[in-house]
Amino acid sequence: MIGNRSERGRGMKRAGPVHRLPADFREAIAADPAARRLWADITPLARNEWICWVTEGKKAETRVIRIKKGLSKMRGGMRRPCCWPGCPHR
Repeated sequence: MIGNRSERGRGMKRAGPVHRLPADFREAIAADPAARRLWADITPLARNEWICWVTEGKKAETRVIRIKKGLSKMRGGMRRPCCWPGCPHR
């Protein structure tokens, strides 16, 4: 899936692609009603940031921890990962 793209060379930034939601993160969101509602309400950019935040961890253990923390933060209404520089693909 591709996000909106602006024209190149006209002083506008090109929007990057919407990232593919990994199966483990998708299943975790689907199993959590509050996270599922928030996910449906956030922008593609916010989704990209959650996906990058979860998948940037180098170890499998880190990814599992980030999915659990992410779900907890989403249940609390957090729309983007906190204290993280953001998606490097923008």
